[in-house]
Amino acid sequence: MQTNRQRRLRHFLVVFLVITSMGVSFTAGAMTGGFARPASAQGEPSEFGIFWETWELVDKYFVDQEKIDPKIMTYGAIDGMLATLGDEGHTAFLNPEMARQEQQAMEGSFEGIGAYVDLTDNEFRIVAPIHGSPAEAAGILAGDVVMKVDGEDITGLPETEVISRIRGPKGTQVVLTVLHKDEKQPVEITVTRDKIDVESVTWARIPETELVYLQIAQFAEDTGKELEKALKAIEEAKQTAPVKGILLDLRNNPGGYLNEALSVNSEFLPEGQIILHERDGDGEMRTYKSVGKGLARDIPMVVLINEGTASAGEITAGALQENERANLIGQPTLGTGTVLTPFTLSDGSVLRLGVTNWLTPKENLIKGQGVKPDTSVSQEVEIKMVDSYLLQENALTEILAQGDKQFNLGLFQLRLKAK
Repeated sequence: MQTNRQRRLRHFLVVFLVITSMGVSFTAGAMTGGFARPASAQGEPSEFGIFWETWELVDKYFVDQEKIDPKIMTYGAIDGMLATLGDEGHTAFLNPEMARQEQQAMEGSFEGIGAYVDLTDNEFRIVAPIHGSPAEAAGILAGDVVMKVDGEDITGLPETEVISRIRGPKGTQVVLTVLHKDEKQPVEITVTRDKIDVESVTWARIPETELVYLQIAQFAEDTGKELEKALKAIEEAKQTAPVKGILLDLRNNPGGYLNEALSVNSEFLPEGQIILHERDGDGEMRTYKSVGKGLARDIPMVVLINEGTASAGEITAGALQENERANLIGQPTLGTGTVLTPFTLSDGSVLRLGVTNWLTPKENLIKGQGVKPDTSVSQEVEIKMVDSYLLQENALTEILAQGDKQFNLGLFQLRLKAK
């Protein structure tokens, strides 16, 4: 009869072999033999040998045997392996639940509290609650630092793990311990989760001007179609009053699908202009260009970016900048310029692996560097950023008084361009 230790070891071997065999099959050529056990030198254990030594010592001698969970240990080992690649925030391992949540978000809806978040300097911070979300209704504020989730300290946990704990089914509750800006004592806020429908494209007229504000919140499955619909609505709005410029907001856009980024850029860039290059590990280059007719290729534009602009958002910012289509205002983008390929593993987990690098039209590497603005404007994370909802409900003087310096300067520059 097998002991518990033998059963745990067998389970790990099955999971490990499935993962490695799938990894080789998906990357044949570039990683041929990449998972072969290295030969030992003069009896010294190989890297895998050391791993197995550690596993068996933990399994045999660790005092709290009930805490040994092969699945959690396996997932932790994978997370540690990927962390050594230095593609933080992009290449990632998602357990089955995380994978399901991410897929829902990319489809434009998910169940949770509804907030944009960021993990910086080991602090899990609320960038902004989504308009009309449970987080906003409960009193979660931009700039809040989340310290605990349901009473458990989240310090040191990966961002994906924290997000997984905060999200949950509609109607359930989660208690967040948060520290408001300029406060010394944290407070507990109970949020009732709900279904969050994320509009990837929104727009509004900027009051008392002949300009419009256009926000792309993410590059989800239908973002290209949503943008086309918005641009047609803007064209129709010209029958009521002139529209002489677009202020495009890409701040806190986490990116998304490459095809949607190509569709978006093709609306703004003349046909044939380079949107991006894609370079693989062998140095082979593939170039993507603007196609079709496009609905907004001549109208003056200014683009807002910040450190939350990532991935496909960075592609768009870089393409508009280097094709001299628009000036960028704000802060350098995140710098996550790799093409991700998702590999679904046997238990429903997903390995989201960076397989090629994105480069701007002028072949500047995005990864680790980001896209630099033409005009640098920094501002505190807790500043409430202007959005289409605010523009629909307030006069221009009230909007400018919000203190969103990036929006204010963007509006000023766009007015000059649109004269």
